[in-house]
Amino acid sequence: MNRTLLTVALLAVSNTFMTFAWYAHLRNLAHKPWLIAALASWAIALCEYLFQVPANRIGYGTLSLSQLKIIQEVITLSVFVPFAVLYMRQAWSWNYVWAGLCLMGAVFFIFREPRQTSLRPETASYSAPAR
Repeated sequence: MNRTLLTVALLAVSNTFMTFAWYAHLRNLAHKPWLIAALASWAIALCEYLFQVPANRIGYGTLSLSQLKIIQEVITLSVFVPFAVLYMRQAWSWNYVWAGLCLMGAVFFIFREPRQTSLRPETASYSAPAR
């Protein structure tokens, strides 16, 4: 498996744990004190970090820091929508689609090749303004 696919797979697992750590207590532990919910969430978050840290270490170098972040955001929405609708029983909204399209725009801009600037030292034709 190549490094990018492995990174994406590990981030997907990590994000599943993260989503449960952040939001599942709202359904499962709503009747418990917040400290109990926080401790349970921290235990789940530990599992998240056991996948997230290696994912970022494997991906960094093959992917830029910005690319890793945008991939994470796309995975976050991809995991969150089914979680919200199926697990938390939230109503489906087209806003999920629109948010996904906005993220696809972010993917486009982060992954496109950087523009070449026209002011490279060997081709620059800039001259200082006359005084």
